[in-house]
Amino acid sequence: MCREASAVAVLLLLTISLAGCFSSNPEDIKAFMMPHKVDVTTDTYIMQPPDEIEVHCSNVPEIDLQRQQIRPDGKISFEAIGEIDAAGKTTAQVANILRAKVLELYQIEGNNPIDVRVAAFRSKRYYVFGQVAAPGPQVYSGRDTVMGAIALAGGPTVLAWVERIQVIRPSRDENVKAKIFEINFDRMAAHGEASGDVLLQEGDVIYVPPTILAAAAMKVEEVVR
Repeated sequence: MCREASAVAVLLLLTISLAGCFSSNPEDIKAFMMPHKVDVTTDTYIMQPPDEIEVHCSNVPEIDLQRQQIRPDGKISFEAIGEIDAAGKTTAQVANILRAKVLELYQIEGNNPIDVRVAAFRSKRYYVFGQVAAPGPQVYSGRDTVMGAIALAGGPTVLAWVERIQVIRPSRDENVKAKIFEINFDRMAAHGEASGDVLLQEGDVIYVPPTILAAAAMKVEEVVR
């Protein structure tokens, strides 16, 4: 009887607390909406180990179409031109280094473009937790959205509170609070409302909470067990 009374008390307290625990500060919302104004491309992507690049240079067969994974020491190496530092650089910066190396070693006339592309994004992560089929870290590419992230995580479970999903942007400054943006996934998925489908940033956390009843039931189960 005591356990049943405790379970009821927990249910009431949890229902009250969950009903008011989700909120989005207007300034936080602005921070999440701003990325849509920026054209995010691989030109601005800062590469780190173990990202993988692919080189395109038709006039230099020794490096053309070669794929290189950035090593833990931040370098990539080519048999023909040796090692170069790639970590902490963009594809354009690595292309410029390669171009200088090529011109030192080869007598090539005219314009010789070298194109470097990110072949595999592996170094950066965002996270999806809570009531999704496959919670955990996901590889960040620079063009990831909330809708895509939840889809990659297998979608919400039947216990998910899809109207109150939170996107949390941690702060690297301990004196600045994390920013929180709340979205209605049901509205996005069922009605095509895309205003909440914001671009993610590296380190963002998507939390899909359980409904009030589901959370209460799980807590009651813990108490009764």
